Amino acid sequence: MLSSKFLVSFKLKYSHRTLFLSYSVRCKDFSLCYWNPYWMLPSDVCGMNCFWEAAFRYSVKIQPVERMHLAVVACGERLEETVTMLKSAIIFSIKPLQFHIFAEDQLHDSFKGILILKEVDSLLYVDTDILFLRPVDDIWSLLKKFNSTQIAAMAPEHEEPRIGWYNRFARHPYYGKTGVNSGVMLMNMTRMRRKYFKNDMTTARLRWGDILMPLLKKYKLNITWGDQDLLNIIFFHNPESLFVFPCQWNYRPDHCIYGSNCQEAEEEGIFILHGNRGVYHDNKQPAFRAIYEALRNCSFEDDHIRSLLKPLELELQKTMHTYCGKIYKIFIKRLTKSIQDRCDSPPKER
Repeated sequence: MLSSKFLVSFKLKYSHRTLFLSYSVRCKDFSLCYWNPYWMLPSDVCGMNCFWEAAFRYSVKIQPVERMHLAVVACGERLEETVTMLKSAIIFSIKPLQFHIFAEDQLHDSFKGILILKEVDSLLYVDTDILFLRPVDDIWSLLKKFNSTQIAAMAPEHEEPRIGWYNRFARHPYYGKTGVNSGVMLMNMTRMRRKYFKNDMTTARLRWGDILMPLLKKYKLNITWGDQDLLNIIFFHNPESLFVFPCQWNYRPDHCIYGSNCQEAEEEGIFILHGNRGVYHDNKQPAFRAIYEALRNCSFEDDHIRSLLKPLELELQKTMHTYCGKIYKIFIKRLTKSIQDRCDSPPKER
């Protein structure tokens, strides 16, 4: 018999100082060699839900629940975006989430700082302007598709080379034909910490923590997009280490502002929306802003989540004068299923 106290797990990182609210189980074990009625047990052993709690603890011991780790860098005036992103992750996800929130002055420091998370085996890093339109569990499952050499996963920067940035303007090496976008980056941290990376600075291979700052020093006058450029350089020299996932896992305005060029999103809907270019906060791409506003104003109650779809679709219909608005249905195709799945699932499964 036992009594238990559970605290939601949350981790906040500010520079090199860390505040923890960590998961804990506080109880006192008590074993009996003879039958003892519930009301005869010591008060510090058995709580009001004694039998249920004992069964729950036993099930936790034999069936540990996998926890997904989500990291974000919150810089400048990004609090509202960050909170909305976290809300979208919580609403639809199934397994427990642990957040690692970095508040750094320089973005390149944050990627180096991720190595501080030595106890984390795998990690999903996202920008603050990300919105999850399906459970985090689904992109997390892509870790199982990594082959033995792959340590990270990202989406291409562009699907259409004619409008690609890297292949037209970059003054440094980049991955593949059009580069990759680091706004959504899934990582096997254990492999990343162990790997020695090929590079163009020395014949010796370097570990992750030793390669970023020398790269920055070498290319600082040639890079435009900060960490993303450094990652492109790293994976240019180590292409076998990257798993590339389709564009609907990192859907950006570039996928529709000149006409639709993400075929996977057209077929299956958008899975993760990336509102770069500040499109959540201006009227240049109102379809993106409509999704952001709907999730920002949404609460966690099932009725509110279920009821956001109809007014959202009406708002999206008002955006049909834009190229992205013309294909507005791909913005809610997967979101509709995610909301339905959440509302149909028993509360205990959430």
